[in-house]
Amino acid sequence: MADSFPPAQPHDPPREILPDVLYVHGSFRMGPGMTISRNMIVLRHQGELTLVNPIRMDAAGEKALEEYGTVKHVVRLGHLHGLDDPYCVDRFGAQFWSQAGGGEYPAPKPDVIIEDGTPAPVPDAEFILFHETKSPECTLLLRRHGGLLIGCDGLQHWESTSRCSLLAKGVCHAFGFMHPANIGPFWIKLMTKNGGSLRPDFERLLEHDFDNLVGAHGQYLKGGAKAALKKTVDRVFP
Repeated sequence: MADSFPPAQPHDPPREILPDVLYVHGSFRMGPGMTISRNMIVLRHQGELTLVNPIRMDAAGEKALEEYGTVKHVVRLGHLHGLDDPYCVDRFGAQFWSQAGGGEYPAPKPDVIIEDGTPAPVPDAEFILFHETKSPECTLLLRRHGGLLIGCDGLQHWESTSRCSLLAKGVCHAFGFMHPANIGPFWIKLMTKNGGSLRPDFERLLEHDFDNLVGAHGQYLKGGAKAALKKTVDRVFP
């Protein structure tokens, strides 16, 4: 039953940020006093919806989603995410996409395993996998509207600490989250191999064209995303 899944956590109403692209700015309670922002992107093609970095929404949010289209695909981009994937797959009868390995949330099992060259569930889009990380992580590049690069924990854009608790706000400011087109500070530590560097992965991302960016945390960056990410790469990987 749906009520056996983790409940919906507070979120903003879905809003269209680009044609056929919805953005949901929500939250995730990590522990006592520690709540951080969390984002979902919804891509629409011919009435079919793809949920990227899925978030379980409240009844009003789900109604808005169903008015927008029919959910057909659920896509997990990051190893550390997946809390609401089982609910979304069950609720909408959707096909589940993820890289092999299961991550922190081993369920559900993927219907489609994302690998280099795996066709995306929407046209004009491409999965770009990280190759240097300890655990699987990837991005999804939508080649429309100037290009929208969708990341998970590796790519984050922070303009404010909206949807964060007071403790989380302090952490974000103290540990270097508050930068445009940022690379998750804790994620770098978790994902970098001994003696390795993640710079080659981000240099491969910068070979592509994209003007907009959104990650699973922070906010949506409209315009200037590639230049901002280039500055971040040079700052983080001197």
